[in-house]
Amino acid sequence: MSRHYDVIIIGTGAGGGTLAHRLAPTGKRILLLERGDYLPRERDNWNSTAVFVKGKYRAPEFWYDKHGNQFPPEVNYYVGGNTKFYGAALFRLRPEDFGELRHHDGVSPAWPLTYEDLEPYYTQAEHLYLVHGRHGEDPTEGPAGAQYAYPPVQHEPRIQQLSDDLEKQGLHPFHLPIGVNLSQDDQGRATHRSACIRCDRVDGFPCLLNAKSDAQVICVDPALEHAGVELVTTADVRRLETDPAGRSVTSVVAETGDGSTERFSADIVVVACGAVNSAVLLLRSANDRHPNGLANSSDVVGRHYMRHNNLALMAISKEPNDTRFQKTLALNDWYLGSDDWDYPLGGIQMLGKSDSEQIHGEAPRWAGAVTPDLPFEVLAHHAVDFWLCGEDLPAADNRVTLDRAGAVHLALDEKNNVAALNRLRHKLQGMLGHLGMHEHHLLSHSIYLHKGMPIGATAHQAGTVRFGRDPASSALDVNCKAHDLDNLYVVDTSFFPSIGAVNPSLTAIANALRVGDHLAERLG
Repeated sequence: MSRHYDVIIIGTGAGGGTLAHRLAPTGKRILLLERGDYLPRERDNWNSTAVFVKGKYRAPEFWYDKHGNQFPPEVNYYVGGNTKFYGAALFRLRPEDFGELRHHDGVSPAWPLTYEDLEPYYTQAEHLYLVHGRHGEDPTEGPAGAQYAYPPVQHEPRIQQLSDDLEKQGLHPFHLPIGVNLSQDDQGRATHRSACIRCDRVDGFPCLLNAKSDAQVICVDPALEHAGVELVTTADVRRLETDPAGRSVTSVVAETGDGSTERFSADIVVVACGAVNSAVLLLRSANDRHPNGLANSSDVVGRHYMRHNNLALMAISKEPNDTRFQKTLALNDWYLGSDDWDYPLGGIQMLGKSDSEQIHGEAPRWAGAVTPDLPFEVLAHHAVDFWLCGEDLPAADNRVTLDRAGAVHLALDEKNNVAALNRLRHKLQGMLGHLGMHEHHLLSHSIYLHKGMPIGATAHQAGTVRFGRDPASSALDVNCKAHDLDNLYVVDTSFFPSIGAVNPSLTAIANALRVGDHLAERLG
């Protein structure tokens, strides 16, 4: 062994980065291994064509669907993981999401812990990630132990009008909880001391000003200020090796940027590579004691993959929409059901503001839907962008596997529980005339959905290494330790038994804080 540590954490995103931050003050020797490097800070960070149309920062790799067709996954390998590109919408799951919940197409299973178990960590996560919001506005949310530490990001005039119009329809719009390093004046403008400038690059772009609450800025960089914490970048972990009995991980084998292979060891090994790649690493680490992969005596590793049923839609406002920072409003009135349907529909939230480059990049998709006398620039000026999110149910055949060559295969039923999303779309469509929008002008904004390929939209991936109390039906225990091994943990969205219908990042962050407390106690 070249080096031994108390803890090795593989991956630096919402799970791994947050866990490192939690453990850093313990004084233990902690090694972070990151497959990528630091994201270069350059003008293209804020260029729509580079980020969305050309996918400059996406990993240059391909996975295979269940038919054997290649597709480019929506993954980014940088310090901070996919949080470098997330929209920083940091929602709590609803209390009902932790229990068994019946949907139109099946049942969302109960978690082995409750909302109340995770609530203190939700509060800590919101404060750590500088979440701006106001508890009490959304009638579907659970009780909060403390108010957000930062006030909500104020709506700009067009979005404030949208909020008012929704209220007139008897609905309950609320300020979207978002992680940004922003201080506002009385008019909602960024103060001269604010890191965030309320620009129109908030959603899907990396932040040149380091003002978005991503895992690198909030957790990894501060953790590295502690003497016991180290980071090795461009370290692609290829496998985990165990002792002869198969009860403990004894070495972490990584290929480094210079092409060499290095081995690291630790008392505790934590996998946090993202739901697909965490499953891939465990499957690829199969040995005589674990012929189906590590932590996989239950045969659930790689199974129950979830990614939400998402739809990005662009409505056309009758009045110009001069909003820059548009991602400030959400609506959950139909999250658990509606007056005309007994099953959950999901939630609606605002997206970052469209611009003409993004729309032009998707022009072929919209041929015939956009009138010839409406130039892209005019369309963008009148666009109001919505994100619809419905729950994707866990299914054993939605799974990650490896072929003999080691290539990643992802099987997915793209019609799983989509009736809920369709009803949610119809709810929005039916309101357009009352919201100052052109009726029937609701266009699929597939640039946010990986060129219209749902399987490629892997940003909300979860569920492939689920936790539970029964080793026969789960890979991890309630503390996210593998049932089959004494020192292996998985701390990213892999552990989710269900995904709800809100962005999963805050739950991953809160759980990493919870597991961090468990590990700190275990380490003494």
